[in-house]
Amino acid sequence: MCELKVLLIEDDPMVQEINKAFIEKVKGFKVISCASNGTEGMEQVRKLKPDLVVLDIYMPGLDGVKTLQQIRNEKIQVDVIVITAANDLDTIRSMLQNGAFDYIIKPFNFERIKKALDKYKDFHSAISPSGSVTQKDLDNLFFSEKRDAPNTADLPKGLNELTLKQIEGFLNTQTESKSAEEVAEGVGIARVTARRYLDYLVKNGSIQMDIQYGTIGRPVNRYLLKK
Repeated sequence: MCELKVLLIEDDPMVQEINKAFIEKVKGFKVISCASNGTEGMEQVRKLKPDLVVLDIYMPGLDGVKTLQQIRNEKIQVDVIVITAANDLDTIRSMLQNGAFDYIIKPFNFERIKKALDKYKDFHSAISPSGSVTQKDLDNLFFSEKRDAPNTADLPKGLNELTLKQIEGFLNTQTESKSAEEVAEGVGIARVTARRYLDYLVKNGSIQMDIQYGTIGRPVNRYLLKK
């Protein structure tokens, strides 16, 4: 299989280098160019015709949201994986609705981007030269237990996958454990809502909970993402 051509659109030169190193560390991918904003990125998309665009959101001029919309408006046949610090639900929903293949919240580790790229490689390989696939191919790609993240599969009633990812993204940026109140404030949701998601994540083993005893008042449950 030929290497998949990747265009990286990211305005921070240091982050560009880190992301490029991560991407090229995954077998089967080659970063063919980098752009520092959406306008430059669109020019390179049209010229270089990459297989995949790795796209940031916060950029001067044409930001990531408008860049993806422009790609879709021009009906350019390219896939997009988002890597960004933007963790608000409106932005996440907008990018997914415009066809982002995956959405990764900064900061992230190598294993997270490797998982996204491996899944994308499987998807790309499943597309036959005739442009058709079997139902079995799709089921193996999208519903394989190996590929599905255990913390988003079969969510209990009342829990939303986007909110769950937002909470995980917030915890992933923290070096110390946080209370339900701190998580709620950081994500922008009600404390009682945060507790429901945190209880779920504790039960499925994604986060650990510690009880902190103070000198005054009730003990406080604190949560830390397992890495």
